[in-house]
Amino acid sequence: MTYSKRLSLLTGMAALSAWICLEAQNGKMPANQVQTKAERASTLDPQLKAVIDQLKSMGGKPIDTLSAPEARQQPSPTDAVKALLKKQGKNTAPEPVGNVQNRTIPGPAGAIPVRVYTPKGTGPFPLVVYFHGGGWVIANLDTYDSSPRALANGAGAVVVSVDYRQAPEHKFPAAPDDSYAATQWVMAHAQELNGRADKVAVAGESAGGNLATVTCLMARDKGGKMPVYQLLVYPITNYDLNTRSYKDSGNGPILTKAMMAWFYRQYLRDDTDGKNPYVSPLQASSLTGLPPAMVMTDGQDVLRSEGLQYADKLRKSGITVVQKNYPDMTHEFFGMGAAVDTAKSAEQEAAAQLKSAFGH
Repeated sequence: MTYSKRLSLLTGMAALSAWICLEAQNGKMPANQVQTKAERASTLDPQLKAVIDQLKSMGGKPIDTLSAPEARQQPSPTDAVKALLKKQGKNTAPEPVGNVQNRTIPGPAGAIPVRVYTPKGTGPFPLVVYFHGGGWVIANLDTYDSSPRALANGAGAVVVSVDYRQAPEHKFPAAPDDSYAATQWVMAHAQELNGRADKVAVAGESAGGNLATVTCLMARDKGGKMPVYQLLVYPITNYDLNTRSYKDSGNGPILTKAMMAWFYRQYLRDDTDGKNPYVSPLQASSLTGLPPAMVMTDGQDVLRSEGLQYADKLRKSGITVVQKNYPDMTHEFFGMGAAVDTAKSAEQEAAAQLKSAFGH
């Protein structure tokens, strides 16, 4: 390498380093969780790309151009995984667990449907209250069936998946009100579920990750019983569509900036709601008193920055945090363990953290 080329390379590296420091100083990235462009994969994991290519081939329309009822009818990443597995001649049956029961529990506006996944064994088991993703608007217990199954088996826990009320029919704060009520009910009725009231965690993906940590904030603020752990998978934590990851990952490939703006329009009554900590926990004045957490993010996701920032704020509030980023993954990868090896590993890592929190 010539001297001039070396000098050019060093200059470029210095500029990148300066940009990183500036981002951290400006609060756009946590100083101890800064992610450089080199750390973000330039290409998707091949197995995940196959799922995304399959999804694109299924003719879905851009969700941000549809009504909420129309959006709920579009093919999902779950549909793409099943179609791909079928095309590959692989088993498409759900991961087996000991028992699955659909039932309802009391909520603030009537009965809340839940799905209870019980692992094999005699119990009593630890409990995980799980909230599915979908921007508080789309998806349901069927769409997010694989993650609770993986967590039930991996963590040896009863997983209660909550079908909270969705926007725009039920705007904020309906979803967190249901989520908090469901969590408090599970802790009060653990024995009925063959579970242990002293070992209850919350978990969720995307909007579900938001609801999981907001449930903990509500428990602190309302004097409710606090979960022992929170598993937050690429959580929504802040009403801010101008972060670094919105700028570099705003066009998807699964979740886009336009989609997130659409979700917020459906969910919020007005922009003032966006400043409420029960929408934007990153804007809470304090996170003290919340339980230990695992925060998962991925390299190619508009929500990456706010996930990293939330993990950092939890740490600064004295909360023990395990933060894991998956550079070559994108939004919705968790739960794709049947088709994506890295997703399977992520499910196992999450289950291991839950087991550790439960003390076994």
